[in-house]
Amino acid sequence: MTRLTTRFWVDAYLARLRFADIAAYVTAHGDDTAGAVLVKLAPLDGTAQAFQRSFDLMTGNRAWVTLAEGPEAEVDTAIARQRRTDPDLWVIEVEDRQGRTLLDQVGLSD
Repeated sequence: MTRLTTRFWVDAYLARLRFADIAAYVTAHGDDTAGAVLVKLAPLDGTAQAFQRSFDLMTGNRAWVTLAEGPEAEVDTAIARQRRTDPDLWVIEVEDRQGRTLLDQVGLSD
């Protein structure tokens, strides 16, 4: 099975968000080939949630799980900690008052 580069996935994700009229920005550019991705959701109410890809040990499937959730400053601190340990990490900030990330959609959730 051929894996997509991280840059390709990020570009496709941003295009899908734009198509849904959801604002999103790359706030940290990681390794183009194999960097991990964090998605920060900011519903513009002072809170935020950060998601990372993980493996479900029971099924072996990949899934998006919450890394941090709460006041936006605390979520930003958690993301900064992750960036210090992984300089290849991408961070995408999604701003949507409805709380949409599209991470549950086919092609993004698996």
